[in-house]
Formats: sequence, structure tokens, C-alpha cells
Amino acid sequence: MNRPESETLRRGVDATGPADATTLVFVHGAVFQRRMWAPQRDALAEQFRVVTVDLPGHGERAGTDFDLGSSVELLEGVFDEVGPAILVGLSLGGYVATAYAYDSPEAVDGLVLTGSSANPVGALDPLTRAIAGLTRLLTRSDRVESKLEDFAAWWTNRRDITADHKREIIDAGFSPRQFGVAGPYLAGQDFRAAFGRYDGPALVLNGQGDLVSRLGAGDHGEAAPDARVEVVDGSGHTANLGRPEAYTEAIRRFTRRVRSDTSPGVEQQ
Repeated sequence: MNRPESETLRRGVDATGPADATTLVFVHGAVFQRRMWAPQRDALAEQFRVVTVDLPGHGERAGTDFDLGSSVELLEGVFDEVGPAILVGLSLGGYVATAYAYDSPEAVDGLVLTGSSANPVGALDPLTRAIAGLTRLLTRSDRVESKLEDFAAWWTNRRDITADHKREIIDAGFSPRQFGVAGPYLAGQDFRAAFGRYDGPALVLNGQGDLVSRLGAGDHGEAAPDARVEVVDGSGHTANLGRPEAYTEAIRRFTRRVRSDTSPGVEQQ
């Protein structure tokens, strides 16, 4: 596979594709790292500037722990460098993207949230804390953490993506402990209210099998002034790897919508 050349903007941040093209910034979910977006990066980089980011505690930033404030500051630095962009976040990355769009809506040309339409308030607050606490307890054991890393690699190997993409994602490593670290930063935060303050074009895009996120998708979509809700058939929580081509096409459609909204009368590719 001929992989498009990437430019390293800073530690744990890559940019691939034409510098003068519409920019898409992708933020990964917990446990994974920026390489989880490899199928989308390689499919989109001919037409778009694709920026992928490692959150604190993951990938090249695995030497630190995740925290929400530092993650938003990281995106602030990335957007200062690349300019206004469409922001795509999955799972933990979706919550970080929501927080950033709340703080800096003028920088976000469009917002895509996957696996992050479950609002961790009310009954989901203590549940989120409990699951995070259990994960932290289990991953105190190096042996258990290693087993979870092996499971993540096994799961990745079963996805319908190229062998090169599987190898790239697995070689970049996994951070299962950060799933537990991240939980308290999310629990009790009204991300739906924050999403509702973003008035740009938005897409709530969940996998068909992600029942928890899909249960909240309708309310989430109704919270924001210009949001739509879509489902990626035949996929689960990590929809970009479950059905990579369908997920990528949904991103393409959304990008055409954003560009059409911002440049009326201009024919889109």
C-alpha cells in the first residue's frame, strides 16, 4: 500500500494531505491512539488535509495521564497551527471535541461525534464512575493490563481493514488503563448542554450496534441547532474500524454539507 506522506506538526500530531485543502482534525477514543484513523487518513488525504492527534495518556503521549483540560488545551494548540477545521471525535475523543467546540466554536467549521451521544449525567454519572473505578483497579496489575492490550490487538486484527492498517494500529500500542483514568473527567459533565451551544453544522454518527450511544442520539441531535443523526450499519462503538468505508463516506458527505453551507453556490467535488 502506498501510504500518503505525513508531516509531524508536533509530538503525537500528524498532518497528511494538501496544505491548502479543507482540514479535518480526528480525535481518537480511549485505549487507542491517532493511528486508529489510518483507514480514514489514507482514504481522505488526496482531497483533504487530515490531522490526527494523540490525546494525553495515549500513543506518543503515553507517558502522561489523560485529563480533560490538557486535552482541550492540546486541541487549542493544534487549531492555532492548522486554522479552522472540521473536528471529528470518537468516544472519549468525541467528548473532548465537544468541550473544545464549546470553548472555541469559531474555530470549528463542523463537528462530528461518534460513540459520544450518551450524556454522563443522571444515572449514567455513577455508572461511568463505577466502570472507570473497576478499570483502574484491574489495570493496577501489569499482567491484566497486558492481557487487555492483547485483546485490543486481537480485536483490531478481526476488523475488515488492510493488513498494513492493522499492523500500524497495533504497533502504535494501546492504553487500557486510560479508560479508567478518563472516566471521572467525564462523569457528571453535561456534554449535551455543551453540544447544544455549538451552532455550526454537526453530525451525530453512531454505529448500529452501539446501543448506549444510540439511545441518546436523538436527544443529542435535537440539542444542537444544526445537527443531524446518522447510523453506520453493521458496526459497533468503534464505527470507523467496524465499517471503515461506510464511515469514511459519511465523513465525506458531511464535509460536502459544511463546504456547501459555507460557500453557497460553489459546486462541490
